[in-house]
Amino acid sequence: MTFRKRLQYLLVKRLQISNKNALALILEGKVLVNDTPVFENVVINPEDSVVYEEQVLKEGKQFLYIVYYKPRGIETTLNLEIEDNLKAILPFEEELFPVGRLDKESEGLLILTNDGRLFDKTLRSEHQTEKEYLVTVDKIIDEDFIQKMSEGITILGRKTLPCRVEKVNEFTFKIILIQGMNRQIRRMCYKLDYEVLKLVRVRIGEVKLEDLTSNEFRYLK
Repeated sequence: MTFRKRLQYLLVKRLQISNKNALALILEGKVLVNDTPVFENVVINPEDSVVYEEQVLKEGKQFLYIVYYKPRGIETTLNLEIEDNLKAILPFEEELFPVGRLDKESEGLLILTNDGRLFDKTLRSEHQTEKEYLVTVDKIIDEDFIQKMSEGITILGRKTLPCRVEKVNEFTFKIILIQGMNRQIRRMCYKLDYEVLKLVRVRIGEVKLEDLTSNEFRYLK
């Protein structure tokens, strides 16, 4: 759960003082938040450090943001009881979780982070963030396929939202979605009698996979 307490509350708990005394310390500028005196009862975020008279009351949490290429055949789960789980192959000591799921047979971009707020900002809304994929299918792509995929196809009892679809070559197309129904691209292709042979996510919002290959990663600022 995200830590969003007021500074006064933190002082009461850590210094074992009254609310009145805690507020007095704040108003007198005796408490440093991120090495800067504050003079009001501000909200403390996970990344904030709090110091009173050289006593560290709260250390700032360091957030990590990592662009990771999920290999094909790996489940996007941290549950070690599930076969071929993501956690078993991640080369990080930190506890990270993925933002943006990919089914087992799909590959490509995941964002890994220890910042729980990123999910809220990026993917909480069903129709919010663009996700771009390169998809290879088993038959030659024609204009009818591109048009129908772009206009939306009924899967799982409802029609998918219009999206951008562009032919790359005879068997590969690019698709940009703003929704994330279960196995959406595969189901859309199946309805048009196409089978997906390879599906790679190359972008989430402004974050791109770029030249990463399977199981490689890079840090984001």
